[in-house]
Amino acid sequence: MSARRSTVQPSTVLGRQLGDELRQYREAAGLSTSAAAEALDCTKAKISRIENGRVPVRVPDLMALLHTYGVGDGQVLERLTTLARSANRRRREGWWNQYGPVLEDTYRDYIALEAVSDSIRTYQSQLIPGLLQTPAYARAVTVASKAWQTPDEIEQFVKVRAARQERLTADQPLSVWAVMAEGVLHQRVGGADVMRAQLEHLVTMTGLANVTVQVLPFSRGAHGGMFGPYLLLSFPQVSALDVVLMEHPTGHIWLEQEPEVARYRDLFDDARTSALSPAESAARIERIISKEYRA
Repeated sequence: MSARRSTVQPSTVLGRQLGDELRQYREAAGLSTSAAAEALDCTKAKISRIENGRVPVRVPDLMALLHTYGVGDGQVLERLTTLARSANRRRREGWWNQYGPVLEDTYRDYIALEAVSDSIRTYQSQLIPGLLQTPAYARAVTVASKAWQTPDEIEQFVKVRAARQERLTADQPLSVWAVMAEGVLHQRVGGADVMRAQLEHLVTMTGLANVTVQVLPFSRGAHGGMFGPYLLLSFPQVSALDVVLMEHPTGHIWLEQEPEVARYRDLFDDARTSALSPAESAARIERIISKEYRA
């Protein structure tokens, strides 16, 4: 994953939840974003960013907005204050912040969302998904990206990837469903030895109950995933909507509007139904190892 720039900055899950509730209270009070902006002495654009979860909300600003909206219920005030503080603390205190020198804001935003997601579905046409990469494979990809220049930067980035993978075996593990184009398995990233170890690791990971791997074979022909890789993140909060991340050589594109996200759900469903079954996929990977990557 590139970490150098982003086309659209994603909102955080907690920030979106808080912003959505603030929008509902504003609309229930019959107030416009202009009226809300007057309460904070700010621009309408800032109110929109708050309601979209794109900027943190200071507790004094939160209280001013709720007062303007006529919200006086003590339990509501306490709950939303706690939510605001949690959202702001997560932005500041995530483990990924210790790697600040090698992670730009865009990648930290992604990790922050991944850290609170409970399910990731992804289609990959060029690479093994980051959560399933071995350190050697991740290192080879990082070197090839040319986004990190020094050996120390490269190793720090590889450590970040390893830290993300800890969620796969945590007490409440992240669910990962990955569909990969068959060509990914033949691309000799890092050379034959690195690739053999990577494919063996991939087979091992399919033994986890929370990891599903499917291979979309060459024989399937044209399919929707040919237009590029993407990740679809889901969250345990009832009010949290899915988000989609698409990558391209110069940055990332985040999609959060439900019609757009729904389109990617359909694309993923098409990919998984077109791909080999998980058992057939594991057998295909093992066959490639024995034919192309024998020790």
